[in-house]
Amino acid sequence: MFHNTCGRKGRLVRVMGMALAASVMLSGCSTVSDWFADEEELEIRRLKPIQSQFTPQVKWDKDIGDGVDHYFSRLRPVYAYESLYVADRHGSVVALNPETGDQLWARDFAIFNGEGIWDSISRLWRSGQSARIGGISVADRMVFLGTENGDVIALDAETGETRWETTIPGEVLAAPSADEGILVVNTGAGVMFGLDTRTGEQKWRHEGDTPPLTLRGISGPVAANGGAIVGTATGKIQVNLLETGVLAWETVIATPSGATELERIVDIDTTPVLFGGTIYTISYNGTLAAVELRSGRVIWKREYASYRNITLDGNNLFVVDNNSNIYALDRRNGVELWSQSGLKKRSVTAASAVKDFVVVGDNWGFLHWLDKETGNLVARLDVGGDDEDDSIYAAPIVVDDVVITVTRNGEVAAVTTP
Repeated sequence: MFHNTCGRKGRLVRVMGMALAASVMLSGCSTVSDWFADEEELEIRRLKPIQSQFTPQVKWDKDIGDGVDHYFSRLRPVYAYESLYVADRHGSVVALNPETGDQLWARDFAIFNGEGIWDSISRLWRSGQSARIGGISVADRMVFLGTENGDVIALDAETGETRWETTIPGEVLAAPSADEGILVVNTGAGVMFGLDTRTGEQKWRHEGDTPPLTLRGISGPVAANGGAIVGTATGKIQVNLLETGVLAWETVIATPSGATELERIVDIDTTPVLFGGTIYTISYNGTLAAVELRSGRVIWKREYASYRNITLDGNNLFVVDNNSNIYALDRRNGVELWSQSGLKKRSVTAASAVKDFVVVGDNWGFLHWLDKETGNLVARLDVGGDDEDDSIYAAPIVVDDVVITVTRNGEVAAVTTP
């Protein structure tokens, strides 16, 4: 019975395909993916026209491994020692020339089960198991990697050769931070470690409290001024002595409220910003705060909610909240200078400052430039082809006024801002 319908089915598919193509050509601004979206999603996805002040240009682009796919990740390029270091979740780590995108060296940390003499041959057509790289940073002429498997790896920044490897209990979901020969690694288990940057030897560990329900991410630590500064899943900002790991002080930024565990989430999942003896931090449930580094005293608080990093530029703080509204505030007193809601619900990244603008990426692979003084949208560029698979999931970095961004599929692009 079924085999008699195959020919009719084939003709039906071809007819439907031609009709669909004709419909798309006639509609002009519609796409095939629009057919599967509801009105609310279409309203978010369709960008409103802007008065462009300039046209950004792609200087170079390059595919780096498999990107992060649809997994949660905060992997982003790092610039140091006149090189650009990029990793994907699966295990590829490369150093690039930031001017040209040319590869300087490459490593692959994908996991292969031992197969004797056939192991090297099998790698020609197999990609192995994911190394699940979750964070990358650079210091002391080394590149430091942390993985969701609890692996911490140090590479020579110039050659890519492995200096040391160690394993710690807990997922590493944020970039480590190093200062004074100590590498600070935060984990999803609520435990923070201090490792010797030269050997990987554990110098100390600090265990914190973990609520029953937390966000997937963790705060990236900041090692500076003899301390390790980090946000916690209990809504606190804390400073540990860098040399010993002993808790110097902790301050409550956000207090749990609500009847359910979901309502009581107060995670500080952002990397603290340190400037001039003041720490700036923000919580998921709605508190932006400036805190004195020496004492932990709260200087000011404002009601903004975010799990994206704060950006500091001069006297301005730029905040992207949980709904992708963008704000500029005076860092000295927390006074709001402007707000921009034109990208609301587009899963906008944290902002990066470049020249007279700040730039953000979004869930469909667009970069958007905003005027620092007014918040007006002044330029945009389609990097990911209006495709969620090529969304820009992490804040761009800026190298010599060139914006470096990476998409979920692993495309790295350098974009000039005239």
